[in-house]
Amino acid sequence: MSAEQREQKKAQLLAALKTLLPAEALIHEPEALHPYECDGLPTYRQMPLLVVLPETLEQLQQVVRLCHQQRVPVVARGAATGLSGGALPLADGVLLGLAKFNRILEIDPLARTARVEPGVRNLAISQAVAPHGLYYAPDPSSQIACTIGGNVAENSGGVHCLKYGLTVHNILELKLVTAEGELITLGSGALDTPGYDLLALLNGSEGMLGIVVEVVVKLLPAPERAQVLLAAFDDLALAADAVGEIIAAGIIPAGLEMMDGLAIRAAEAFAHAGYPKDAAAILLCELDGINEEVSVHLKLVHDLLLQVGATEVRTARDEAERQLFWKGRKSAFPAVGRLSPDYYCMDGTVPRKRLAEVLTGISRLSEHYGLAVANVFHAGDGNLHPLILFDANQPGELKRAEDLGAEILELSVRVGGTITGEHGVGHEKLHQMCVQFSPAELEQFRAVKRAFDPDGLLNPGKAIPQPRHCSEYKSLGSDTLTAPSRRGGVR
Repeated sequence: MSAEQREQKKAQLLAALKTLLPAEALIHEPEALHPYECDGLPTYRQMPLLVVLPETLEQLQQVVRLCHQQRVPVVARGAATGLSGGALPLADGVLLGLAKFNRILEIDPLARTARVEPGVRNLAISQAVAPHGLYYAPDPSSQIACTIGGNVAENSGGVHCLKYGLTVHNILELKLVTAEGELITLGSGALDTPGYDLLALLNGSEGMLGIVVEVVVKLLPAPERAQVLLAAFDDLALAADAVGEIIAAGIIPAGLEMMDGLAIRAAEAFAHAGYPKDAAAILLCELDGINEEVSVHLKLVHDLLLQVGATEVRTARDEAERQLFWKGRKSAFPAVGRLSPDYYCMDGTVPRKRLAEVLTGISRLSEHYGLAVANVFHAGDGNLHPLILFDANQPGELKRAEDLGAEILELSVRVGGTITGEHGVGHEKLHQMCVQFSPAELEQFRAVKRAFDPDGLLNPGKAIPQPRHCSEYKSLGSDTLTAPSRRGGVR
């Protein structure tokens, strides 16, 4: 499409949208579009054709219907905290902002559910239901900003997902606007519903199958007691092995997180959490439940950690210190950002029994590429988050960071893991999908996409590579092409 054709298309679409929405709900001037050109992965940038900010369900449906009629792609956007380019706009598409869908519609303490709009912040749910002694379990590190709609799109987890599950395990029902603008309901508050489990299918679908406009989340009673152990190790592999030993002992912690030395020192300087700065690794193990059970498990885990080689094991003295331990962990990403002009966050998963092997492999790859890597991750379920430090202003460093990241993901696949645990595929990991899945498996994904969105208008070009992408990747080899281009928008 030429620049002239694009402007004509924009003018026609804008004129039609002005009949549906107030002027303040439409953003179309170039300078006003810049804040919407990327999500939480700013090395991907693309200006959208238009940004639309509906306030009501009727407005949203009208916008989607219009875009369907005019064959205009639509990318839904929540808080844009995603780290895989999943909300990256399209040059010829509409960016549909859901920020105004931010109401908690209903809290039912007896049923232990809350009905919320997609723009409600994750943490706001727990804050709203706390007076009832309840909370919402999934807690991504970005929970103060990320929204429940985005959590559904990425099937987000968090530090407590080991015991309480991902978003998919904590959602009972959602309302969805289809590619044609129709409203449908998936799931139910009932014990079971007949038919295919489309609710589970929508979790992690990255905005490609429909636009979530309402969610019923499951709430849990706040535990009687929650306590955190901090264990320090002088060897990264020993800390990794300790993870499997805890689970093998029959104990499922509420959270089991790990940080390496580089991440420890960065987080401690940032949050002053009381972390041992000379440790090669720390484990944070949270145990919750009834008081007696927690007391028993605390002693078991304390003794086990010392047996497997911990140099120090500390129990949080009170609730304030428990929160401080978690503050250090949840602030690790921004803290590491102070160590380098740029960092690239990966999101692979590996079997727990292969953690030590993979961490050793990451260390070797880090040395090979000459780029430092800080490891901060959900150790209990093997969800790695290596943070690759680099300087994009130094020639070649961005490419080296991309290559290193691709090798880490492919290492994860080789040991029986996956290329993403909770950040999604987005635009970032399209090529690695060709490593994770066979052509026949990818075609099944495409068939599901076609069933929901026959014209391919919802967040196209994300998550599921076309056959040509895989052919190109495999023919050129990973040394030549390891990740999509991140300069100048979408390739």
